[in-house]
Amino acid sequence: MQDGTALMALDKNFDAQKAESRLYEAWEKAGCFKAGANAKRSETFSIMIPPPNVTGSLHMGHAFNNTLQDILIRWHRMRGFDTLWQPGTDHAGIATQMVVERQSAAKLPSRSEMGRAAFLNKVWDWKSQSGGTIINQLKRLGASCDWDRTAFTMSGAPGAPEGESGNFHDAVIKVFVEMYHKGLIYRGKRLVNWDPHFETAISDLEVENIETAGHMWHFKYPLADGETYTYVEKDADGAITFEEERDYISIATTRPETMLGDGAVAVHPSDARYAPIVGKMCEIPVGPQAQRRLIPIITDEYPDPDFGSGAVKITGAHDFNDYELGKRHGLHMDKNSLCHVGDEDAFAPISILNKKVEIVGIAPKKFHGMDRFDARKLLLEDLQKEELLISEDKYESTLPYGDRSDQILEPLLTDQWYVDAKTLAKPAIEAVKSKEIQFVPNNWEKTYFQWMDNIQDWCISRQLWWGHRIPIWYDESNQP
Repeated sequence: MQDGTALMALDKNFDAQKAESRLYEAWEKAGCFKAGANAKRSETFSIMIPPPNVTGSLHMGHAFNNTLQDILIRWHRMRGFDTLWQPGTDHAGIATQMVVERQSAAKLPSRSEMGRAAFLNKVWDWKSQSGGTIINQLKRLGASCDWDRTAFTMSGAPGAPEGESGNFHDAVIKVFVEMYHKGLIYRGKRLVNWDPHFETAISDLEVENIETAGHMWHFKYPLADGETYTYVEKDADGAITFEEERDYISIATTRPETMLGDGAVAVHPSDARYAPIVGKMCEIPVGPQAQRRLIPIITDEYPDPDFGSGAVKITGAHDFNDYELGKRHGLHMDKNSLCHVGDEDAFAPISILNKKVEIVGIAPKKFHGMDRFDARKLLLEDLQKEELLISEDKYESTLPYGDRSDQILEPLLTDQWYVDAKTLAKPAIEAVKSKEIQFVPNNWEKTYFQWMDNIQDWCISRQLWWGHRIPIWYDESNQP
């Protein structure tokens, strides 16, 4: 220019990353997002961010959810409300443990080898170095949280390093105790989804049901005391199409290893093929014949006469449908309620709560401590040798997988801690029925009520090292 003023060259392309970072840093430095910023009236407005997992990365759900929150926060802040958007992250028990185990697998001892204290130190190290990814992504999104108040659900926990101070750990314990005294938290023996990799119970929300190719095996369960009966099949017109004398009942299963914990064999009340042996006993065909456990043949509406042999083995401690049937008929499902008198070297209880998933009941000692799939292989070999394996067919079934471990889960009967979700759901249901809270569009009410009316109590206990420890102690001298 003629007056000598220097010209500033503009970048050819707009660098959004530089510009957005510069602007956001300026907003933070000016305290634009702090609680009370621009407050000109007495009304308050606050949102506690639904805490994302500390292991997480921003996805479309987070972007949509947090954008809506940001709109509300900024609107109230501009109107002069005393406004706070409280940020924080969740400790993500299983996810964090998985990340740290994978990172250390190549160069460090396993979790069990290093011990609890050393492992937790590794987790805290990881959190301090890599745990802020999603917070930084939220800042890049422009979220106007009061970051000076950033919270963490494990802050203040025993052993937490410097810089992880706070009272959230204590707050969780306080709420647990309060809910326990109100009768909203209780301990119960129920069937749970057990993850054999992480060695813990997990919630229904952490389960993925996947179609999986497998096999269906048909076995002979010999009748007790050498009893026999005439097995007859008929067509739709009542004409006999097959008839033979049998000393066994045929069952089909996709999980042979669970037969070690069977409590009964069930048939449909209308299934005339098995009417002569209802009420009789049959053997679980495992181990020496003289030491086999006997179980009853019962009737229930659950078996489908047209599927497989029409007879199903009932393993109440390892199948959700079997568990409900077992409760209806008062079958023993607790490992402590089963016993065997005999050769202690031949038979032994199967262990619990480890990668070798427990098989409730009494089993030949050679199966003790085996991996479930190794036990299946050995069991099939034994049954084939004794000519108790009738057939093996390819079969696709829906199996539950852990969404973190990608391992097939095992339904397992254990003592866990639960929240009384049905009681807690009542005011939430009433709030929508009374129109205090409204869905837009309102057709989603039907989905909401269907979910809330059928909600199940929530299993909150985990057998993990990383996370809040339930504040319950036991006197070991008084344990059975």
